[in-house]
Amino acid sequence: MEHILILTDKGDPHPTSVINLMRERNIPFFRLNTEALMVDYAFSWHHYNEKSPDFYIKNIVTNQTVWGHEIKSVWYRKPDFPKEFPYTINDDVDRHNSLECKEFFIYLMHFLTDLYSIGNHFYDKRANSKMLQSKVAVELGMKIAPTCFSNVKKEIVDFSKEYDYISLKCLRDHWMKAENGMFYDLSTQKIPSSLLKSQPEEAFNQTVVFAQQYIEKKYELRITVMGPYVFTCKLDSQLLTPETGSVDWRQGYDYGLKHEIIDTPIEIENFCKQYLHRFNLNFGCFDFIVTPDDEYVFLECNPNGQWGWIEDECNVPMSEAMVDCLNKCLPVV
Repeated sequence: MEHILILTDKGDPHPTSVINLMRERNIPFFRLNTEALMVDYAFSWHHYNEKSPDFYIKNIVTNQTVWGHEIKSVWYRKPDFPKEFPYTINDDVDRHNSLECKEFFIYLMHFLTDLYSIGNHFYDKRANSKMLQSKVAVELGMKIAPTCFSNVKKEIVDFSKEYDYISLKCLRDHWMKAENGMFYDLSTQKIPSSLLKSQPEEAFNQTVVFAQQYIEKKYELRITVMGPYVFTCKLDSQLLTPETGSVDWRQGYDYGLKHEIIDTPIEIENFCKQYLHRFNLNFGCFDFIVTPDDEYVFLECNPNGQWGWIEDECNVPMSEAMVDCLNKCLPVV
């Protein structure tokens, strides 16, 4: 019996709607909460000269087992390295055991790479590079926001001279946790270029500065591609203030950011699909700016982005599309 393997963690609510549909349709699946691999699961991988390699994973809580040869598709939803262990010994041994488990998990992810997948352990890492993203976007004929990564003040100052404002962004996570347990929001900032020259050197050389030309917006788009399905959500961020989402629409969640599903312009849909083909992906969440002159500017593509909030806000069948893709192994077309 063919199964869909869902790789995530215990606290991830995102697969719930997809799993509920799979249950309704009697589609076999196996959820692996990867951080608990060593405590909630038993597993074995084996290979003999006269046989193809195979493995099993058994959930010792639910008694469900899946064999490698039964897996037809994989959803790399939110996998993490194994972090829970049956007991502790000492720091040195525990650290060694943790690294061994991490290495095994990496081996297994690479072993699954050739199966149909939404998300991919191998290809997602490459596709996350914002440098490579902008290079591929331009090669495919799309306009981007001019960008500079540097730890040199002069480079950032010289780059910004061409523009009235720049955007300062985080490369990875826009939340910072302080020693006191407080979280600080490091969302995109709109900065007058004229202010940069007066900033101290240490503001530039203590980290990587990620700067882009600030592009004026009419509205923004979040385009989610799942295999052959394309969902384009218009985000009216410019109805908000700079403090509540007009600069970084992610801040608008709590301030009534308006969402609307619209038709996808054919040239933009074609770009998104060509882009995913270049990265060997079947899924991607694209962010675009639409300027006051109705130009489309590519910002980024998250190869493992979230989409449940769009489904909830706009009542569109995205979970059904995800189930269809995983069950039928539907490519981007």
